[in-house]
Parts: sequence; C-alpha cells; structure tokens
Amino acid sequence: VPSAPRLSAASMSVVEHVREMASAGLHSNVRLLSGLLLTMSGNNPELFSPSQKYQLLVYHADSLFHDKEYRNAVSKYTMALQQKKALSKTSKVRPSTGNAASTPQSQCLPSEIEVKYKMAECYTMLKQDKDAIAILDGIPSRQRTPKINMMLANLYKKAGQERSSVTSYKEVLRQCPLALDAILGLLSLSVKGAEVASMTINVIQSIPNLDWLSVWIKAYAFVHTGDNTRAINTICSLEKKSLLRDNVDLLGSLADLYFRAGDNKNSILKFEQAQMLDPYLIKGMDVYGYLLAREGRLEDVENLGCRLFNISDQHAEPWVVSGCHSFYSKRYSRALYLGAKAIQLNSNSVQALLLKGAALRNMGRVQEAIIHFREAIRLAPCRLDCYEGLIECYLASNSIREAMVMANNVYKTLGANAQTLTLLATVCLEDPVTQEKAKTLLDKALTQRPDYIKAVVKKAELLSREQKYEDGIALLRNALANQSDCVLHRILGDFLVAVNEYQEAMDQYSIALSLDPNDQKSLEGMQKMEKEESPTD
Repeated sequence: VPSAPRLSAASMSVVEHVREMASAGLHSNVRLLSGLLLTMSGNNPELFSPSQKYQLLVYHADSLFHDKEYRNAVSKYTMALQQKKALSKTSKVRPSTGNAASTPQSQCLPSEIEVKYKMAECYTMLKQDKDAIAILDGIPSRQRTPKINMMLANLYKKAGQERSSVTSYKEVLRQCPLALDAILGLLSLSVKGAEVASMTINVIQSIPNLDWLSVWIKAYAFVHTGDNTRAINTICSLEKKSLLRDNVDLLGSLADLYFRAGDNKNSILKFEQAQMLDPYLIKGMDVYGYLLAREGRLEDVENLGCRLFNISDQHAEPWVVSGCHSFYSKRYSRALYLGAKAIQLNSNSVQALLLKGAALRNMGRVQEAIIHFREAIRLAPCRLDCYEGLIECYLASNSIREAMVMANNVYKTLGANAQTLTLLATVCLEDPVTQEKAKTLLDKALTQRPDYIKAVVKKAELLSREQKYEDGIALLRNALANQSDCVLHRILGDFLVAVNEYQEAMDQYSIALSLDPNDQKSLEGMQKMEKEESPTD
C-alpha cells in the first residue's frame, strides 16, 4: 500500500516528460511513449488520473496528426474530449484536495478548443467538410479564436453558406484587421470594397507606410467584380510605387488579370517576371503552363512541369502543367488522369477542372465534361474561359439553344466587351439564321480591340464563308502588324492560296510552323501546296 503514492508521483513526472517532448517537437518519441502509457492505463485504470489520461490522449493524437494518420488522430481526439467531459464532471463534484501538484497540472492541460480545431483540420484533410463545420460550430462564438473563424469562413464558403461565411470573415477582421486573406474572402462574396476598407481604416491611419492598403483593397474589389481593366490599372499603380515594386503576389495577380482579359502576351510576360523573382513560385504556374501549351511551346511546358514537381508534388499546379503538355500532344486519356490527380489534391483548382473537362470533351464524354465546366463556373464566375468550355460542349452536342442562352447570360453578367461579344458571335455563327448578328457582334468586338485574336479568327471564318478573301487578307495583315500568332499566319496562308498567291502562302505556313511545330493544319496546307506544285516543277 505505501508504494502507491510513489507510483503516482512517478507517473506524474512521466506525463510531464511526454509534454516536454511534445513541446520540443519530438513527435515520433511522443507517439511511442504515449502509446505504451495508454496501454498501461487501459490495463490499470487507477494508474493515471483523468487529467493525465486526457493529456496522454491529446499528445498521442497530436503525434498521429503529425504522421498524417488523420482518421486515427480523430478517434484519439474524440476519446480525449470524452475524457475531458468526465474530468469536468468529477472536478465539479470532487472538492479540491489541496494537493500543490494539482495546480500546475490543471494549468498545463491542453486546450479543449485547440483539440477541436485539430479535429476539424483532420476532417478537412479527410474531405469530411460537414464534420469539420459541425465540430467548429459547437464552439461558442465568444471562445472562437481568429484561426477558428478563418477555417469556418472558408468551410462555409465552400459549402455555399455565404451569409455565415461573411460573418466569420468579419469576425477575423475584427480581431486581426490586417488579415488580407479574410479581406479577399469578403470581396469574393460580393461584400463592397468600401465596407471592407472601413474595417481596416483605423489600422491604416495609425501605422506608417500602410497607405497602399486601401488601394490594394480597391484593386481586388475590381478583380472580384470582373472589372479586369480597372483591376489591371489599379494594380499597375500599386506596382509602380517604389515600396511595392517587384512584389511577386502583385505580379501574379497582374498576369492572371491579363489572361482573363485575353491579353496572353502580357500575361506570359508578367508570369516570367514573377518566376524570375521567385524561382520556387507555384501559384498561377498552371495558367502559365496552359498559355505556353496553347502557343505550342511544349518543350517549355515539359521543363516547367519538371521544375514544379521538384518544388512540390503535393500541389495541383505541376499535375495541371503536365496535363496541358499531354492535352496539346493529343494524349487525352493521360491529360484526363493528370487533371483528376490535380483535383484530388485541390478540389478548388479551376485550371484542373478545365483541363479534365476539355480532355473529357475531346474523348467524346461531353456530359461528364459539362459537369466539370459547371463546377469551374461556380468557383470562378468571372472567368470567361470556364463559360467558353461549357459552350463548346453544348455546340459539340448540337445544343445550340443552350449555348445561346449561356452566351447571352455571360454577355449580360460580364458586360459587353470584346471577349463576351466574340463568345456570343461564335454561337451565332453556328445558326444560319443569326449570321448577320454574328457579323455585327464581331465588328463591335474588333472596334473595341482590333488585335483580339479570337475575334479576328471568327471574322476571318465568316469572310471565308462569304469568299471575301481580299477583305480577309487585309483583316489578318492588320492583326499581324503588332503581334505574331500561329493560327493567324496559318489562316492568312489559306486565304493567300485562295487568291493564288502561292509563294507568300508558303511563307505564312512556314512562319506558323516556326511558332508551333505541332500545328497540324499548317502542315496539311503546306503538303497540299507541295503536291499541287510538284507536276509543274
């Protein structure tokens, strides 16, 4: 009997040893020792006090979490919370024994709120978002820390619970007024820029060199309302300020905005600039890879993919870049696999959804492709390429009416700019009744942006149908005055063949192939001419 108190003192110190190792980050050691001690406790329930069992369970669960064994960690965290509940009941019933050792013990207990947060993290890793929301929802509002509110806001947003998401983001900003990602969250949920700015105004005024923040908020408010031109101008004005020059995040945003505005040349330029400043950059590289692939620079795409895989294979971007290489090499089933892998790593990757959707469409699985494009639209309602993918699916399955409804909606919601006008014209070209409307829309688009390649291509297609080759040649020469594009050179080659200008047509096909050696149609045009020329030679 007298030996029992001695054992209790020893066991207390052993729990303290576990705690020390946990705080020192010795997770593998904690896992082994806490596992053995929990078995001892199971065989002799009297060995450890309820508070010690609670601690051992939490430290053991933490070590499992560190080893990425999330399901196992959740079960141990759940046991820990049950133990804590029992502990709370006994501490209410049992009066204090006056033991001096019990005071530091109770002070060192792991926070129950922290345990619930860790559980929610496990659930998100296991893609059980509903369970994550449920566990965090159970924490009273007053006890929620900024990181709990931030996680809740993101989970609510993903689940489409916009009002709850806005409330949680605002709570983060109330506690931490410089939480910029929370600001972006609010702007993405259509909260007005002025309202968001008002929540940070006190900090901006009280801290020197933060005057740029109100302009930053304004810029991203434009981004989230789809006003690309004003967003670009505002971010450029920020970027020119000497203190924010060469900021990788701003350059990445600019590159993305140029891409959304259909200015691929400037987009590639900004991505290259950002990449030179930060060789480990991953964000936005999926869009950069897609742009390079579209230009036929497949060797560059392959190199980019390899470099990104060396940086991290746990992000969606390297998989998307490799998928773009496969897609533009016409290996659609491989592109499909790589797109699916990217979505598995990040279900919010718009570029991965577009890649997988395009691969499915080209494999003839149009209905499955439609689901992916719709999800991309849900995640990025201001990105025109998501709508373009869906409309191409409708046209591929001869659903011209659905395509027309969608194109009209885009035109109304995103406004009448060169891109939306061209998209609507593309659908009108499919129906003999609306040819004239297509012509008017394309003329409007080209008045706004004479160098917009998609509009030039569609107008050329219309002129080709009408056999107005001279007009087509003039249009294409004008478009090629300030830029070089494989498709435009190839179409110009086709038009020159139609007016018997064979030598110059040959030159245009050569330029097209020098820009994209894989361009099949330019090759065909060239071979066709060579066949026709050989008898006369």
